[in-house]
Amino acid sequence: MKTTIDIPDKTLRCARSLAAAKRMTLKQLAAQAIEDKLSHGAKTSKAAEPTWMKLYGAFAKTKAMRAETRRIEKLIEEEFEGINPKD
Repeated sequence: MKTTIDIPDKTLRCARSLAAAKRMTLKQLAAQAIEDKLSHGAKTSKAAEPTWMKLYGAFAKTKAMRAETRRIEKLIEEEFEGINPKD
C-alpha cells in the first residue's frame, strides 16, 4: 500500500543515512521501524523507557539511579540530534 507522510527534514536526513548504512532502502527502514514499534506495543510517550533500559535492573536498583539513567539518555539524545549525517 502506498501512503504519504510528512517527516521533518532533519529526521528524513538521519533516516536516509541510517538506511544507507544498513544497506536498506528508505522504504524498508520505515516499514521495519513501524513493525518494531507495533510489536513493542503502543508506547507513544517520550517518557516510556527504551528497550535497552530494561536491561539495567541489576545496576539501577533505586529510583534515583533510574532517574540518573534517564537524565543521561536525554543528554545522549540531545547530542545525537546535533550530529549532521553529512559530516
